[in-house]
Amino acid sequence: MSSLTVKNVTLKFGGLTAVHDLSFEIPNCSITSIIGPNGAGKTSVFNMITGFYRPTTGQILLDRENLVGKKPSEITRRGLARTFQNLRLFPNLTVLDNVKSGMHSRTKQAVWGALWHTRAQQKEEQLIEDVALDCLSFVGMEAYKQRIAKNLPYGAQRYLEIARALATKPQVLLLDEPAAGLNYEEKESLIDLIRRIREQYKLTVLIIEHDMGLIKKISENVIVLDYGQKIAEGTPADVLNHSRVVEAYLGKEEAM
Repeated sequence: MSSLTVKNVTLKFGGLTAVHDLSFEIPNCSITSIIGPNGAGKTSVFNMITGFYRPTTGQILLDRENLVGKKPSEITRRGLARTFQNLRLFPNLTVLDNVKSGMHSRTKQAVWGALWHTRAQQKEEQLIEDVALDCLSFVGMEAYKQRIAKNLPYGAQRYLEIARALATKPQVLLLDEPAAGLNYEEKESLIDLIRRIREQYKLTVLIIEHDMGLIKKISENVIVLDYGQKIAEGTPADVLNHSRVVEAYLGKEEAM
C-alpha cells in the first residue's frame, strides 16, 4: 500500500490557472473520487500526478517521494498506473498483447537477451504472459485473449485498459471516467470490479467520474473541484449535499 499526497499544487498555462493551490491526501487502500463540473481541472490533476504535466508549483508525493519532474514511465515503475478517459489501447494488437505491454516497465532483460533468446529472456517472456493472463482472468476477459482489441465491444475495451494497468503491478490505480459509455448493468459490474481490485491487490484507487450514482455507491471519500480549486471534501453524503457543491453543479439561482 502507498500513500499519495498532493501539496499546494498550482498549474498554469500562460495566463490561465488550471489548478490553484490544491492539497489533498489519499488514504492507503481507499477508494477516493474526484468530481466537479466540466473544466474544473480534474484531468489536469491526473496528468500532473502521472507526469504528463509538470506543476508550476507544489509537490506530489508517493510514499514521501516527490514525483514532480519525473517521466511518466518512471512514475509507473514507482507503482502508479492509470487509465484514460479516451481509450488508449493498441487497436490492432490482440487483447493479450495489449496487457503484456503493461509489463514493459517491469522488464529487465536487455536487447541482447531478445536477440539471442537466452534462458533468462525466455523466463521473463513466460512471466510476462502469465501476469497478463492472470490480469485478463481477473477482469473476466481471458476468453478474449486472441481477439483484436479494436473488435471488442466498448465496455470490454474499458476492462482491457484496466487489465493492462493492473499488469504494471501498481500500488495506486487512477481511473479516468471508467464508467463513460457504459450502460447500467456494465456500471454495476464495474463497481464490483473496482471493489475486487482494491481487496485482491490491496490498491489505493483514485477515480474521476461524472456518474453520481456510481460515486455514491463506491466512494469512501470525495474531493470536489471547481475552477481548479478544492471546494469540498468528505463522504459522498456530506459532499453531495454541500451548498458550494450544489451551486457549482446547478448555479446560484437553482441552488437557492
